Amino acid sequence: MAILENIRKRTTVLILIIGLALFAFVISGVFTSNDLGGGKIGSSVAEINGNEISIDDFRRKVETASNRFGPSASSMQVVNQVWDQEVRNSILGQQFEDLGIDIERDQIMNYIKTIPSYSQNPQFMNESGIFDENKFRDFIADLKVNSPSQYNLWLQDEQSIIQNAKQQAYFNLVKAGVGATLKEGELDYKLANDKVDIQYVRIPYTSIADSTLSITKNEIQSYINDHREDFKQEEARDIQYVYFEEKASTDDENAIEGEIAKLLGDTVEYIEDKDTMDTIPGFRNTSDITAFLDRNSDLKFDTIYKAKRDLSVIFADTLVSLKVNETFGPYRDGNFFKVSKMVNKKTDGTAKASHILINWKGAERAGENIIRTKEEAEVKAKELLADAKKKDAVFVQLARDNSDGPSAPNGGDLGYFQEGAMVAEFNDFVFGNTTGTIDLVETDLGYHIVKIDDKQDVYQIATLAREIEPSETTINTIFMNATKFEMESISGESAFTDLAKESEYTVRPVNKIKAMDENLPGLTTQRGIVQWAFKDDTNVGDIKRFSVNEGYAIVQMTGAYEEGLKTVEDASTTVLPILRKERKATQLISANKGKSMEDIAKDNNLSISNASALTVKSPTIPGAGREPAVVGTAFAMNAGENSELLEGESGVFLISVTKKDEAPKLDNYSTFANTLKTSNAAKVNTAVYNALKEASEIEDNRAIYY
Repeated sequence: MAILENIRKRTTVLILIIGLALFAFVISGVFTSNDLGGGKIGSSVAEINGNEISIDDFRRKVETASNRFGPSASSMQVVNQVWDQEVRNSILGQQFEDLGIDIERDQIMNYIKTIPSYSQNPQFMNESGIFDENKFRDFIADLKVNSPSQYNLWLQDEQSIIQNAKQQAYFNLVKAGVGATLKEGELDYKLANDKVDIQYVRIPYTSIADSTLSITKNEIQSYINDHREDFKQEEARDIQYVYFEEKASTDDENAIEGEIAKLLGDTVEYIEDKDTMDTIPGFRNTSDITAFLDRNSDLKFDTIYKAKRDLSVIFADTLVSLKVNETFGPYRDGNFFKVSKMVNKKTDGTAKASHILINWKGAERAGENIIRTKEEAEVKAKELLADAKKKDAVFVQLARDNSDGPSAPNGGDLGYFQEGAMVAEFNDFVFGNTTGTIDLVETDLGYHIVKIDDKQDVYQIATLAREIEPSETTINTIFMNATKFEMESISGESAFTDLAKESEYTVRPVNKIKAMDENLPGLTTQRGIVQWAFKDDTNVGDIKRFSVNEGYAIVQMTGAYEEGLKTVEDASTTVLPILRKERKATQLISANKGKSMEDIAKDNNLSISNASALTVKSPTIPGAGREPAVVGTAFAMNAGENSELLEGESGVFLISVTKKDEAPKLDNYSTFANTLKTSNAAKVNTAVYNALKEASEIEDNRAIYY
């Protein structure tokens, strides 16, 4: 009711806003294109190594996936997941065709047996608890006759199963060629167990300030050219935006708080039918709370009793201390102003209990594996009751070891529940006895050894609430401000950032947006903005307004990056530290060449350090960090030898090998060879697919359609 009243009040301003919106639309159309297309639309969403993926087929799969995921996934998340699967299927499918890999019916069934959702489903198990192929086939046959829609879903699942089975066969063929010899096993053993002790001095790169080095653009470009694979970039865009949020002002908040405060007391109103003045009870005195809240509150009356732990953490102590019919508020809780009233209290209205359930054959919900008689179940239950009542008893462990109930893994813990939630006999025992009581209760489910863990009071609280939302005046002002800023920024008389600064608006940059992105920091899901930024006719400097969640965003594109090599400016953050380190290493080696370890330490105000038991597999030097090149050099030296100055990760090193220990020789290195083989085989699926994908030619047209 309160919301409908607000809408009626805003009729005039809504008309005004619609008119202004149409005017702004016309203005925007003069300066920017409203075409959402991005280029020539074809009939395929992708072409992978010459094979086209139909957009119609792709859309059907996206729709099916969207129905499965439901609201838990955004539209672009679904699109991208289907895309990844389609690319994978296409790339691997070409391999299957080249190799002649196909799957027969018996192989499909064998693969189904490895899928837990099928193989462990009781519906498809025989009396021995083993997956029954005939039951599964009968189930599918029944779907075909009696449930065509579900059968069609199964056909899609079947195609996925066939594809996965082919992939398994393909990767198994590759894994068959992956192995490790005994020599490789021996090497792996030695890399992990041969040890070396060194004495060293390290001149850190930080001893030379970055500001003393001058790196030119040509040097950066030369490095990029020599390492082209490391500096590839996707097509990307930079934008900046000003967000005009439809947010309640301080005046709005004060007005809402005032309105809710007025509803506390009684009011006197003229009743036309009776031609008399009548007193209308307020929230404090109303006798019909449900009707009152239906008329005046944005939250309806929740009649469920709640424990203190279920109430707002900030206000729980205050609320539970209220007397019956006493009110508290107005107070702000999240995005609401509220007044709460204590309607009723129940002492020990919620309880926490644990139990050990002992079933007998034929008891309600007893599993097929339960074969004990009721008499045998009673004997066992009484034995467990005696154990549970012992001083040193650990009820949790007794439940885990003996309970037939689903709560057994949790130590029998049933959590908190209110009166009436459990079967009658169980309920009466828990709410009729004190905390700590342990006894035996019989129900249709079996014998229960019940322990009452805790009891808490519960409260029935009615809350009069009004959502904090902007008034019509505020909404109108925000719209006008957004329109004014848009028009002035498009005119180009002042820079976007300067205009924002003059009006004290915050400019928020978002860099390196990809064509298939949808989430923008501060704006969440905004696919429309991304599509606009990647349109062919959107240029750097262009400005456009977008209606976003609870407001407007005035967006300017500030940068465009084409697919290819990064520019010097974009790569400099990565390249500069590398070139500086190389330059520093050269200077430090030149300045200290020919010096002894002692002289280097003295001249650079350093100390000589020791490191022991270093291995090639763990090349970390205490006090210096990970230094694989330095440790590797140490293993190539003999005990007593000194190295040349070495360029390390954190500085320049001079080392002396003080001791080398070879790992004891083993009679057989098959264990290490097998470990290597297993490790290598585990990498096959990912490594092979990534290599195939890297070598594939993939034309991605998703951005045209989504």
